[in-house]
Amino acid sequence: MKQTLTVLLAFLLGFNACQLPEKPQEKDPRPLLLQRLDGTWIGKGQVTGEPVTYLISVGPVLNSAFSKIHMVDLSSPPQYEALVFIGEDPRTKTIITHWLDSFGAAYSIPHGTGKISDQTLEFTIPYPESVFLDRFIYDERSDSWKLEILSRKDSSSSWSVFAGYDLHRRTAGN
Repeated sequence: MKQTLTVLLAFLLGFNACQLPEKPQEKDPRPLLLQRLDGTWIGKGQVTGEPVTYLISVGPVLNSAFSKIHMVDLSSPPQYEALVFIGEDPRTKTIITHWLDSFGAAYSIPHGTGKISDQTLEFTIPYPESVFLDRFIYDERSDSWKLEILSRKDSSSSWSVFAGYDLHRRTAGN
């Protein structure tokens, strides 16, 4: 009995040591442009020429170290779903991106890297079969975004459009 209580006490003390801090972080460390992505969006556009519509939810995660983007295709049943984690290395101002989607684990590597300039968040993901260039372009006047996804086979080929979406905040009517 004494051993059981000792093990239970050790487990509870270890569990408490792993708890998140009680006080939330007062200042969001993410770049302002990433914070502007927060919210719920409807993304309409095309993938390889085919029309698509996504419900896109964005918000801070992991003590605001990343923005988490959750994309779900609105077709029934959904044909695509993705979780995208975007963070900034504050020392180098490099954007680090992890794109996980319903294509599976093999397509979740490697990570992407890029930068923020003006109203554009841009990163490349060098997949073995082709490089992808993702651009989130913010329009402050309309509080909307454009997401462009380009691809190319190698450094000698030109970029081609893989997908493009217009993102507008979800309202009660949409």
